Amino acid sequence: MIAGTPEKIADNIQTWFENGAADGFNVMPPWLPGGLDTFAEQVVPILRKRGLFRAEYTGTTLRDHYGLARPSSEYSTAVKAIA
Repeated sequence: MIAGTPEKIADNIQTWFENGAADGFNVMPPWLPGGLDTFAEQVVPILRKRGLFRAEYTGTTLRDHYGLARPSSEYSTAVKAIA
C-alpha cells in the first residue's frame, strides 16, 4: 500500500517499476466516488512527466499497445488445388 503526497506516491511507483518489483499497479482509491479522480489529476501527470505513463497510444489494438508482433495467419499460406 502506498499513501502520501502525489510526489511520494509517484516516487514509490517509479522505484518499484524501475527495480522490477512491479510492471503494473491496481489503484484502489481511499474513497469513492472521487478518489480515483484525485489520483488521475495529481499523480498521473507526475508519472507522465517522468515517462512512466502514456499520454497516447500509438496503435489501434491491444497487441499494438503491448508492442507485440502480429502473428502470421495459419490460413495465409497458399493451398495447392487438387486436379
